Amino acid sequence: MDEKAIKELCHDLLETGWPAYVTTVDKKGFPQTRAMFNLRNRKHFPRLMKLFEEQKDDFTLIFTTNTSSTKIDDIKSNKAVSVYYCNPDTWRGVMFSGLIEIVNDSRTKKAIWHPEWNKYYPQGYDDPDHTVLRLLPTMAKGWSGTETFRLELR
Repeated sequence: MDEKAIKELCHDLLETGWPAYVTTVDKKGFPQTRAMFNLRNRKHFPRLMKLFEEQKDDFTLIFTTNTSSTKIDDIKSNKAVSVYYCNPDTWRGVMFSGLIEIVNDSRTKKAIWHPEWNKYYPQGYDDPDHTVLRLLPTMAKGWSGTETFRLELR
């Protein structure tokens, strides 16, 4: 598979995969994997597609989580993460890895906010327990049917 085909596969999985599986490393060095909303999924979050179109070439990944969650403690001590997207029906998947960052920008929080998240964050997008995470992946690795691939992104 050439680089263009790999990128097309990655974009398709980002836009259709549900959920995203985010793996952090805890303070004892053990991987911790969690299912999280895939905000790039066009079916579940159609109004965010415009936002991600602007970041198509760099594969920026954005997540929301509770500030009080253990994943925030993990990230504060080790920013290395991987995020996995797949379509098991077609035997395709991709794992992105890199260093994740905590985003404290209210404008970004507001841009991705969905009113139904009030059940998680009663004070809205600026709720102290609402955290946004951003990953600019450095590598993509995956498979398509029987073929594996690796793509350096930075």
